[in-house]
Amino acid sequence: MAVLTIKILNGAGEVLKERTDADYTDLTYGAEYAPGDRIVFEASEPGLPLKLQADDALGMAMVLMQGSRLEFPVLFDAAKRAYSPKTFSGNRHYLAARTVPEEEWNSYRNLALNPLDQRGDAQCYPHASANCETRGESVFFARNTIDNVTANRAHGRWPFESWGINMQDDACLKLEFGREIAADKIVLHTRADFPHDNWWKQLRLRFSDGSSMQVTLEKSQRPHVIDMQHKTFSWLCMDQLIKGESESPFPALTQIEVFGRNK
Repeated sequence: MAVLTIKILNGAGEVLKERTDADYTDLTYGAEYAPGDRIVFEASEPGLPLKLQADDALGMAMVLMQGSRLEFPVLFDAAKRAYSPKTFSGNRHYLAARTVPEEEWNSYRNLALNPLDQRGDAQCYPHASANCETRGESVFFARNTIDNVTANRAHGRWPFESWGINMQDDACLKLEFGREIAADKIVLHTRADFPHDNWWKQLRLRFSDGSSMQVTLEKSQRPHVIDMQHKTFSWLCMDQLIKGESESPFPALTQIEVFGRNK
C-alpha cells in the first residue's frame, strides 16, 4: 500500500488545497489558477509506477516516478502554447493519482507516452530530451514528442507542437524509460507541413544495449512504422538526421511511439 498526496501550492509555497489517501486519491479545486501556482504529487516511497492527472485536459499519464515527488507548474502565456487552451483554464479542476496494478503496468502498450513530461531533469519516466530545441520555444520542446498529439500538417502552437531541431545538423533526441523495456515496434510521426517543412530521408536509432539501426524514411504525413525483433533497452537516441531534397531547412518530429512491455 502506498500513501499518495496531491497538493496545489501558490507562488509563495502556501498550500491552497491538498488531499491524501492510500493507493488512490483525487482532488477537486474550485478556483482559477494564478501565475506561480503549481501542482505537487507525493508518494510514500520512491520509484513507484503511478497514474497521475494534473489536469483533465491532459488526461492520465502512466509513469515511473524518479523519486517520491513530482512538481508540475500551472502554465500560462508562452509556456502554455504547446498545450490545449483548455489546460488549467476555468474554475473547476480535477486531479488524480493512483498506484498501477502489475498487470496494467506490464501490459503491451506505447511505452513512450507521457503527457506530464517536462523540459529539464526527469521527475518521472518516460522522459524526452534533446541537444537543441528551436529558439527555446515550448512548441518545439522535445517533450512534445511523447504527449499523445500526432497532428503533423502544420507547425506552431497546439495541436501542432513538435520537436524543432533549430536547423542543427548534429540534432539528437534522447528518450529514457527509467527501466529496461522489450519493444518490437517504433512509430515516428514526422512533421509534414509541406512546403514549409523538409523531411528526413534517413536517420539512426541508437539503443542503450550498444546496438543501432539505420532507418530510411520517405516524404509523408503518414506514420513511419519501424519493426524490430523484441529489442531490450532502457533508452534510445535518434540522430544522424539526413534531410530530404528540399530547400526548406525545417524537418521536425511530431511524435514517437515505442510499443512493447516492461522487461
